[in-house]
Amino acid sequence: MPPAVPSPIRRRRRLGGELRRLREAAGLTGDQVIEHLGWASASKLSRMENGRSRPDPQDVRDLLDLYGVDDALQSELLGITHEAGNMRGWLKGYPAMTQQQRGFAELEAGCAEISEYNPVLVPGLLQTTGYARVRISSASQVDHAAGDPEADEDIETEIKARLARQAALTRETDAPRYTAVLEETALGHRAGPPEVLREQLAQLCELAMLPNVTLHVLLRDTPIGQWYLPPTAFSIYRFADPLDPETLAIEGGFTDVMSTELITLNRYKVVFEWLCTAALSATDTLSWLIESTGRLSTAVNPPTVAFGPATAPAQRRGSSGRLTER
Repeated sequence: MPPAVPSPIRRRRRLGGELRRLREAAGLTGDQVIEHLGWASASKLSRMENGRSRPDPQDVRDLLDLYGVDDALQSELLGITHEAGNMRGWLKGYPAMTQQQRGFAELEAGCAEISEYNPVLVPGLLQTTGYARVRISSASQVDHAAGDPEADEDIETEIKARLARQAALTRETDAPRYTAVLEETALGHRAGPPEVLREQLAQLCELAMLPNVTLHVLLRDTPIGQWYLPPTAFSIYRFADPLDPETLAIEGGFTDVMSTELITLNRYKVVFEWLCTAALSATDTLSWLIESTGRLSTAVNPPTVAFGPATAPAQRRGSSGRLTER
C-alpha cells in the first residue's frame, strides 16, 4: 500500500522554500551564509534551497541556528529534514516504481485532493491492467520508431508501477478526494479491444461508488463554457499540509510540465469547473457507465442458444413461399 505521507522530494522542496524564506528574513545573502558557515561549495546552499539535494540534518541545524529560529520551528523543520532524506524507505511502500511513474507518485503521496482531466485517455489512477498495457505498449512503439534508446524497457514493470499508484484511492485512512472528468471518446472503440474496454468500464463503475471518488463523463458533443476546448490533459493536486503549495501537472503527450504559479493554477481551476458543469452529474455518470458496460458485455459475449450462437430473427414462409420476418 503506497504511503500516505508526502514523498521525500516534496519534503525537500518544502524544506528548501522554508530555508530560503528564513535566510531572507534574516537579511543574509547566500554568499554571507556560505562564508559564515565555512562551507567549501558555493552551490551547496543553492541546492538545498531549491530542493535538489538530500539535506544533511547537521547542515540544517547550522542554518537554523544562524537564522535564529526558535525551538518549535527548529523541531518541525528537522522532522521535515528526516522525511526529506528517506527516499529508500518511501519507495519501499510501492511494489514497483519506475522513473516515469515516480514523478506522479511523488505528487500523489500526501495529497488531500486530486482533480484530473484527460481529453483522450482514462487517467492513470483509474486504468485497468489491460487498458494500461494497451496505452504503454502503443506509446512504446512510437518511442521505438523514433529511435528512443529506452523504448525497450520492461513494459510489465511500467504497468505494475502505474497500478501501484492506484492503491492511494482505496486506502482505509487518508485516501485523497478524487474527481475526474472522463471524455466519452476515451472509452470509445479507438481506445482498445472490446474486452479491454468492457473491463475498464466495469472498473470505473466500482470506483465511482467509492465515497472519496467522483467521476463525470463528458459526452462528445457537449459544449464547454463558451465553446472552450481544453488543449491538454492536466491534474491539480492539493496537499494535506496546507503549507505545501498546490501543484498543477500538465501532460503534453511526451513531455510533462509542473507549476505552482498561482495565476496558472487559477486558470486551470476555472477550466475544471467548466468541465464538471458541462459533464454528466456523478449519478448520471454511474448510470451511463453501467449501461455502456452492459452493451459491451453483450458485444464481447453474445447471447447463445443450446446449440451455438444466437441466429438471425426467426422466419416463416408466406403464402407465396417467400421468407418473411416473424
